[in-house]
Amino acid sequence: MTATTGLTISAPDSAALSSAAPGGTASGSLGNVTVNDQRSQLSTTRTATVELSTAFRTGAGSTSETISGAQVTYTPGNPVSEINPPHTPAASGTLAAQRNAYIRASGDGANAVTWNPSVSVAVSAGNVSGDYSGVITHSVS
Repeated sequence: MTATTGLTISAPDSAALSSAAPGGTASGSLGNVTVNDQRSQLSTTRTATVELSTAFRTGAGSTSETISGAQVTYTPGNPVSEINPPHTPAASGTLAAQRNAYIRASGDGANAVTWNPSVSVAVSAGNVSGDYSGVITHSVS
């Protein structure tokens, strides 16, 4: 018998952060992110990563209407739930480049972890006021 239904990750489609004027910081949680590894293998290791795949923009997306990943800090936080640990949150840091979110460095068999990451977005004083949106992408391998 082999149980190999795969490795999946799920995350909310959208999240709302607090308001912030130029020169301030918007923040909030993204909602639960879940990695489910049902491959049932020996020595299952994997890394969930996160990146800002589309910068935060408003209007036409000019320089004063764009917030880059260097201004976005991601904090994975502790697990909300775990099946067959260990799962380790990576350190907080900016989304200037793809970064680790959660790591499973050892263990056997099927496992899963759920966490509720938070983000803070530093809005530069030179940014214009507006409703900004961007895309934060989680992946696992």
